[in-house]
Amino acid sequence: MKTEDALLMETPPAIYRRRLEQIRQRLARGNTWDGRLGYSKLIFAAAALLALFGLRHVAPLAPFALAAAVIFLALAIGHERVLKAQRRGERAAAFYERGLARLEDRWAGKGLSGESYLDPAHPYARDLDLFGSGSLFELLCTARTRAGEAALAAWLLHPASPEEVRARQAAAAELGGRLDFRERLGAAGERLRAEVSPDALTAWGEHAGIFRPARAWALALALLMLAWLAAVALGLARHHWLPLLLISILNLGLSRWLNRRVHAAAAAVESLAPEFKPLEQVLARMEREEFSAPRLRALQTALLEGSSPASVALRRLRRRAESLEARRNLFVQPFSPFIFYAAQWTLAVERWRQAHGRALRGWLAAVGEMEALAAIGGYAWEHPGHAQPEFCAARPLLEAEELAHPLLPAGKAVGNDLRLDAEHRLLIVSGPNMAGKSTFLRGIGLNVVLAQCGAPVRARRLRLSPLAVGASICVLDSLQGGISRFYAEIQRLKLLADLAAGPLPLLFLLDELLSGTNSHDRYEGTRFIARALLGRGAVGLITTHDLALTRLPLEMPEARNGHFEDQIVAGRLSFDYRLKPGVVRSSNALQLMRAVGLELGNG
Repeated sequence: MKTEDALLMETPPAIYRRRLEQIRQRLARGNTWDGRLGYSKLIFAAAALLALFGLRHVAPLAPFALAAAVIFLALAIGHERVLKAQRRGERAAAFYERGLARLEDRWAGKGLSGESYLDPAHPYARDLDLFGSGSLFELLCTARTRAGEAALAAWLLHPASPEEVRARQAAAAELGGRLDFRERLGAAGERLRAEVSPDALTAWGEHAGIFRPARAWALALALLMLAWLAAVALGLARHHWLPLLLISILNLGLSRWLNRRVHAAAAAVESLAPEFKPLEQVLARMEREEFSAPRLRALQTALLEGSSPASVALRRLRRRAESLEARRNLFVQPFSPFIFYAAQWTLAVERWRQAHGRALRGWLAAVGEMEALAAIGGYAWEHPGHAQPEFCAARPLLEAEELAHPLLPAGKAVGNDLRLDAEHRLLIVSGPNMAGKSTFLRGIGLNVVLAQCGAPVRARRLRLSPLAVGASICVLDSLQGGISRFYAEIQRLKLLADLAAGPLPLLFLLDELLSGTNSHDRYEGTRFIARALLGRGAVGLITTHDLALTRLPLEMPEARNGHFEDQIVAGRLSFDYRLKPGVVRSSNALQLMRAVGLELGNG
């Protein structure tokens, strides 16, 4: 593969396609070797069995049987290496396939939706399509662990300070150009489906444990196991079976007495075990890489502190958990109560927890942040035309040039300019159906969310002060809760009013405000809400079909009007999705009704 400096000469889609083709070629060669080694194993296994069968009649066949067995073993080892390389190659190919899908606008519905992070009471998550199929989270997330998913979700849900954003930008910029590292990170481990949360893993690590002191228990059980084995040897050698009977009764009784605690401890670690391998591999990648950004070096240092690197320590835990799972093996079960197999491996896990359990929180935080930074860095690298936002101290401010919705395909995203500041706090946006009002609001909100999590924005330029985002775009009623849409909307408005009283200026995005009431009440209610929000230092936009609301700038000097419009071209409605100053003068409701086949009378 080309060096990472050479990547600067190619476009992201070209690089992804070239690397994907190289991987597919390696996979094709691997498939050939897979077939050859599989057939070779069968041949030498059959040869070894035939030679062993013939030993009863022809003694000189013994060397041939041994040679065939040795060759079979060598082939089996080589075959396993080929299969591991194939699995790594398939995961790497999937990494580039997902990247191409994002760049070719085929990504929606094919990634992680993040719906488990959606809180209906959040001030903008549902309204801005942060989670779900086709969401911002699905577009961004390349994490392989739940820790990475949770970190990215938290960054989208909670704006960071400008200082934190700048630190993330520097780290993400370094990771964006490190395609080899992002490939290895993205291909680490099988995709986890066990839904093990970082909170569950840290809670397990910080639990006091079931066996205390674990070392004393381990020593006692080891001595009893050795006593049982010695009694077995004595019985076989001298036919003295009484010691074996006595020690067997003792060990069996103790095993039954310990069974409840062993089962509880084993079940706890086994429920978390699916996270160990992908987490271990991500840790190993992070430990081996050389970084220059201060944030990345700090994350790496957190993993290398202690008696051993985090990946090495976690590998020990994974192997102990795998050995513990083997207690269900049919060859182990008959002897387990007498040698304390399950109890001893449970104690080995408990000793690990006492030594490293409290470090898990820091390891998970480092992994989560690294994967979130890699996701943002990859997004920036894949979209070189997007702008890095600029933060300023003057508040409130939102100044954008050619700002467009980040989730729309490239050919459909239309950019618009916008400025909200201390002088122009409110924009009333009027326009007909389907003209782009709601999309405009969501595009503004999503770009501000991207800016305040450390990612680039889909705009030529974006300057802003730190802002708290609040939206009322997708307000839903609740049949089970007995809540109408209007009541749900005013509850949301109360939430935004409380948010406006916070330390950051509120950016409010209100779509078709108070549409569930009559025109007079809507006007009065909208005026009251706008004055209340602006009085608390907020800035924002209100979209409407009701042209009565466009009179608000006559009463409020800090407000102004803007609109989207449609045109009739060859008898069909056409939209340019461009924001224009002033009030819209057209309506397309009747044309849309006719377009879907509704017959309208002349009366």
